[in-house]
Amino acid sequence: MESSELIELRIGAVANGGSCVARHEGRVVFVRHTLPGELVRARVTQETKNFLRADAVEILEASPDRVPAPCPFSGPGRCGGCDWQHVAVPAQRALKAAVVEEQLRRVAGISREVVVEEVPGAPDGLGWRTRVQFSIRRDGAVGLRRHRSHAIEPIDECLIAHPQVEALGIERKRWTGASGVEAIVSAGTGDRLAVLSARGRARVPRMDAPVRLVSERNQEKPPFVREDVAGRLWQVSGSGFWQVHPGAAQTLADAVLDTLEPKRGEIAVDLYCGAGLFAGVLGERVGSDGLVVGIESDAQSVRDARFNLRDMPHVAVERGEVETVLDEISFGRGKNRLNRADLVVLDPPRTGAGPDVVKRVATLAGRRIAYVSCDPATLARDLALFGEQGWTLSALRAFDAFPMTQHVELVATLVRG
Repeated sequence: MESSELIELRIGAVANGGSCVARHEGRVVFVRHTLPGELVRARVTQETKNFLRADAVEILEASPDRVPAPCPFSGPGRCGGCDWQHVAVPAQRALKAAVVEEQLRRVAGISREVVVEEVPGAPDGLGWRTRVQFSIRRDGAVGLRRHRSHAIEPIDECLIAHPQVEALGIERKRWTGASGVEAIVSAGTGDRLAVLSARGRARVPRMDAPVRLVSERNQEKPPFVREDVAGRLWQVSGSGFWQVHPGAAQTLADAVLDTLEPKRGEIAVDLYCGAGLFAGVLGERVGSDGLVVGIESDAQSVRDARFNLRDMPHVAVERGEVETVLDEISFGRGKNRLNRADLVVLDPPRTGAGPDVVKRVATLAGRRIAYVSCDPATLARDLALFGEQGWTLSALRAFDAFPMTQHVELVATLVRG
């Protein structure tokens, strides 16, 4: 089959990853730019022994949830940043819920109805992304990567970018000699930062709004933006991890506190703690007679977390791989030994926690575990592993922290028994 061949398909359910599923001549086809129930003509973009990938290029029978894409750069063969510009926002959330339910059922054997909640700050699904990595062509034109490609789609505006990102005018400039520029803004404090990646000697254009511009190659002391969440200022250096939706950090901090119900004097552990958000809000709840230990492997994030939590002597941040540090604090001697924590929160990368971390957490945790995840498949896998260790999913919340895309943020509550 030629990769440009057009095939007619009746579309089935949405799959984890944002595409919908169809079948053609006995093989599964993952189809972008379509919706369940539609009849489409699709162009094959990739063929393997077991499946095909395709883009819907003509809609023969449209779903009632289909809307005109607000972004002129989205669509087949165009920008790969958004999966569902063609889907009404309420339907996007229903699709995300269906994916989470399917992954829980298939991978973890858990049947549960899921409702994806709106995150305050982007009711129409646009203008929310506070961190955007723009790519730059050899001729200096700015754009975003196409789906599953290194090719760059030139753009002059990104509709999901936060207004403070768009105020800089990055896409409307020529960046000769540069390979990329990342815009980082804080909706809460107004801080703006641009991190430049250069092929050699880059020509930097004048920005449309004040911004601190730094080179990726010259960061002995990385610059930072300040975030205003949970009544505190948080320093986040350079490209360090922070939620990109302006309402997500507060929403998730509240959800973790609701999940764990921390009490004064309790001991809590925050795994993959980043700049210390969850450790900080837990530290305030357990009080000075409690204890919180954060664990993070990235050196700059550890420095940020220690700075952010410097007023809380009962909150400690340890640097290292989670498995290693958990072993050290679980089997150490004297004051460094921590046999049991009342509460554990873990917010691992997209790859999830995995069996080694799950076993350690299942042994360490006493009362409750909050698992924050951005990937339904790895969350479901880890929930199955926790089940083998005697922990049960008692609640699950899902948040639309990435509108117009297939991504969803999840907070799972686990209890013993």
